[in-house]
Amino acid sequence: MENADLILVVDDTPANLAILSEALNDADFEVAIATDGELAISQAKLSLPSLILLDIMMPGIDGFETCRRLKASKVTKNIPIIFMTALSDSIDKVQGLSLGAVDYVTKPFQEAELIARVKTQLKLYHLTEHLEEQVAERTVKLKQALEQVQQSQVQLIQSEKMAALGQLVAGVAHEINNPLNFIHANLNHMEEYTRRFLDFLALYQKNYPNPVNEIQQQAEDFDLEFMKSDIIKTLTSMKIGTERIREIVLSLRNFARIDEAEFKAIDIHEGIESTLIILQHRFKVQPKRPEIKLIREYDKLPLVECSSGQLNQVFMNILANAIDSLEEANAKLTYQKIEDSPYQITISTSLIDAESVQIIIADNGCGIPEYIRKYIFDPFFTTKPVGKGTGIGLSISYQIITEKHKGQLKCFSEIGQGTKFVIQIPIHQ
Repeated sequence: MENADLILVVDDTPANLAILSEALNDADFEVAIATDGELAISQAKLSLPSLILLDIMMPGIDGFETCRRLKASKVTKNIPIIFMTALSDSIDKVQGLSLGAVDYVTKPFQEAELIARVKTQLKLYHLTEHLEEQVAERTVKLKQALEQVQQSQVQLIQSEKMAALGQLVAGVAHEINNPLNFIHANLNHMEEYTRRFLDFLALYQKNYPNPVNEIQQQAEDFDLEFMKSDIIKTLTSMKIGTERIREIVLSLRNFARIDEAEFKAIDIHEGIESTLIILQHRFKVQPKRPEIKLIREYDKLPLVECSSGQLNQVFMNILANAIDSLEEANAKLTYQKIEDSPYQITISTSLIDAESVQIIIADNGCGIPEYIRKYIFDPFFTTKPVGKGTGIGLSISYQIITEKHKGQLKCFSEIGQGTKFVIQIPIHQ
């Protein structure tokens, strides 16, 4: 009788118990017995039968009260109950069905009818169980599908934002580069012309050391000697300024990587630096916050096959969060505490083995509580006030690292000790 259903028979008459047990055993059921309602409740909770045959007229609590208690228990409420009653008993069958019973059988028993009713109710019971399992399984699958749709929507939104950023950067870079290149090239000419003019002026002063009073007066009014020394410095500063603008424009293009294939072998450090240039204004001294010190601990790394635009997006999200964390800590600390422990963000890179590299971004901010840290990679989870973030940055970063690049993104943090994000990605995709 492998996997036979267990039937609990509850009756205070030994003869009835014997007849029912024999009939059920002959039909390949396992049988447990109880002689009153209290014992029936205990036995049901202990053995969890597939069905209960319950006599109504018993000493102590009757079958109706026993049924009510069984249905009130979370453990036994789903077990089907068939009431047993004698033909001579005046019983309100509606009451029994309203309490949760599924059927009635009458004494004396017709064995074939009894077994047929038991089998029918067991079949319905197992179908219901199976249906509930299917519903639970479908519910889980629907939930997973919903999460996938949400993640796809988030990814789509972010992809559209990055595409728009790429187009904006391309337009800005193009519009800035044209006049910038013109200015930069002409500065070189201006520097050459100025040097020649100053050489010519020196030659003139050498051969005509005693100019007329009007020229001498004008030279003193203009402070000609100062202008001669300062004009080259001014031109040099202007060249440095245009070079700096060119670097920023190049960093914007490198950050978005709008004109490159999705996966390409790149220098990880170049991506980090292009992101830092975009965020550099946030590291500087603020009206209500001291400077954030940036520490670079770069190891020698090989070129890494990756989607550089997406990877730069991860660096941007984590670094921006680190700065936010330090600014949050700043609002809670006194100036003296800040002086004792200056704000800093450390970026370190290393070669794990021949197959993968590691990037660690750590801050010494206020840290993340455990109850928040376990949700930080969930879509739309954020602790920031309205207008300060959507809660998709770290979720997108997690997808980019784990799904797009087959790597790992982990967060380690302790309250008061800061936060560390560890990125590990394979060198070859």
